[in-house]
Amino acid sequence: MASRRLEVPRGEKPALEKFLSKALPNVDLARARQLIQLGRVRVNGKLAKAGRKLWGGETIEVEGAAPASAKPVVGLDIAVLAASPHFLIVAKPSGLTVEPEPNQLSLVELVGSQRGGFDVAGAGLPGVVHRLDKDTSGALALATTDDGVALLKRGFEEKLIDKTYLAIVEGAPPETGSLDTPYARTPAGTYTTRLESPRRARLSWKLVERLGPASLLEVNLDTGRTHQIRVQLSEAGFPVLGDRIYGRAFTAAPVPRLALHALRLEVRVEGHALSATMPVPADLSALIEGLRAQPC
Repeated sequence: MASRRLEVPRGEKPALEKFLSKALPNVDLARARQLIQLGRVRVNGKLAKAGRKLWGGETIEVEGAAPASAKPVVGLDIAVLAASPHFLIVAKPSGLTVEPEPNQLSLVELVGSQRGGFDVAGAGLPGVVHRLDKDTSGALALATTDDGVALLKRGFEEKLIDKTYLAIVEGAPPETGSLDTPYARTPAGTYTTRLESPRRARLSWKLVERLGPASLLEVNLDTGRTHQIRVQLSEAGFPVLGDRIYGRAFTAAPVPRLALHALRLEVRVEGHALSATMPVPADLSALIEGLRAQPC
């Protein structure tokens, strides 16, 4: 985190850690307390203590420090599709989790080890603001700084980020369509549109190509729910091929994995525009070619 100089507005009387958690990007209460305990926070030139009450008008200095180095790891080379000072867009392969899980190497660890230069929450690893499922490939944005985390969060909240996917689905959906449905978690831990819920899920699609018994769709998300494309298209009657949770057996052609790919990502946060396209991977290109030869 870069060093910061902050002025406490007069008339405000928050606790120091609460003020820091609101004034500093990507800093929660626990991180604010840690900064104070590490002696990296001064109020009016004096080292601060946790629990200090502010009275308004103080000058706060937060000392930056070098982030902890990322652990070197060995694995797939992750291509960087586009980069800016605060975030970058990488090409996520299928079969790789975005964040660390037990006994699994993650995208975050690989990118942190291969590229370096990250400073997010005191660690030399990229910051994650959105995710792709393990078996989904495609363009993914990662923050390189705490400011980058804040920018990406703002981008998603204010709908300044566009995500376009390619999905190979079973059947023959209309050439264009949209879905606006409830979205809920089931007792089994999966997701559905068939339970009443205050949460909504919205997407639209257009047909790219008929592929015999399947169809290639370009899908645009208006919301970003977990498993959203897979669930909504499946429950509309057009499951994504290779989906072991929400799909069904497909015997017309061998399906190598979940046939879902995040094709394009565009970030339009003011002053920080970035966009990238990740070409369709070879395994899905081969599936498309094989389906073209199949009868309808």
